[in-house]
Formats: sequence, structure tokens, C-alpha cells
Amino acid sequence: MLQYASFTGLIKTILIILLVWYGIKILSRLFAPALMRYVAKKAEAKFGEQFNQQYKRNNQQEPPKKEGETVIDKVPRTNTSNKNVGEYVDYEEID
Repeated sequence: MLQYASFTGLIKTILIILLVWYGIKILSRLFAPALMRYVAKKAEAKFGEQFNQQYKRNNQQEPPKKEGETVIDKVPRTNTSNKNVGEYVDYEEID
């Protein structure tokens, strides 16, 4: 019950694989631009929605300001130097 592959079966298999490969290449060239436009539109809509949400959130949180009022939105920097780093020792090189 041993079966051997025939030469014509091998050729048919190779031709089917090549046909499928080139078919996929041709179809991807036809449908890739439309697919890219679809993906770009979806991404644009998502980014626009996020921007609008952020814009609305920022506008709602700020209380109305009086005319002439000055607001500084800067957090003061804290001086983080450490005074306990040790004793400074001056030295000279000996020849």
C-alpha cells in the first residue's frame, strides 16, 4: 500500500501555489489603497475624538477668570541640594 507522488501531481501543486501567490499579489495591489484609506479615516476619527474629549475636559476644569487677573501655572522648583555630602579636602600633587 505504498503510494508514490507522480510528476504531474507535483507540477500541478507547484502551479497551484504559484497561481495563488500571484493572485494574492494582484488582489493586494487592487485593494491595498482602499484598505489604507479606510484605516486612515478610522485613525483620524479616533484621534479627533480624543482631541475633542481633551479639549472639552480642559475647558470645563478652568474656572472663569476675571479681567486683569494674572494666573501663573508654574510649579516652583524645590532646591534638592544635599549639604551633607562630606568634607572638602584640598590636595596637591607630589612629584
